[in-house]
Amino acid sequence: MKLYFIRHGKTQWNLESRYQGSGGDSPLLPESFQQMDEIGDFLKSTPFAHIYSSPIKRARITAGRIKQRIDQPQVPLTLMNRLQEFDLGQMEGKTFAEVERRFPKAFDAFRNHPDQYQAAEVGGESFTDVIHRMTPGIQQIIAANPGETDNVMVVSHGAALNAEINALLGVPLAELRKRGGLSNTSLTVLETVDNGKTFTLNVWNETGFLRAQPTKTDTI
Repeated sequence: MKLYFIRHGKTQWNLESRYQGSGGDSPLLPESFQQMDEIGDFLKSTPFAHIYSSPIKRARITAGRIKQRIDQPQVPLTLMNRLQEFDLGQMEGKTFAEVERRFPKAFDAFRNHPDQYQAAEVGGESFTDVIHRMTPGIQQIIAANPGETDNVMVVSHGAALNAEINALLGVPLAELRKRGGLSNTSLTVLETVDNGKTFTLNVWNETGFLRAQPTKTDTI
């Protein structure tokens, strides 16, 4: 079974280098819809058993647009709360520079030292909180799609996906960020042959199907 993890399209706050989190949800940029179509075209030859998405608007719209583009109308699309982005508390809506000035320890830890991130300082979720929330959701997805060759699409958010995918791969908490970030409308693929007990990384943060040149604000 393969899990196709996709980060949502780029938003205005992504462009402005602002934290969105689970509470913030700025509009998707016009060009992000073109990128959704491009990843959809890339995946057209891949049959999917199911599509799951965070219910947050930017992810939900991305999932719906890709579903339409792959032209598999029979594939169900299910919204799952466990796939939401981090609750970032007081960081939400603020630019990265503002957060670095106001919460320097939290800013550095969130980016570079997940095991040291003290979520209580900003009133949000820790990395452990997010992993413990998302992992049962992924296991539920696997159980609901028991075919050994099923492909499932999961549309979610950059920080949450980064934490969860690395956790599924058995990466220690302190090293969750060492693989790098995930870009908007990127594709990461995990495979499991034992019903979710272990996972193999097949593709990480693939964006080669996008025509636009990558920019710094694409990746978190």
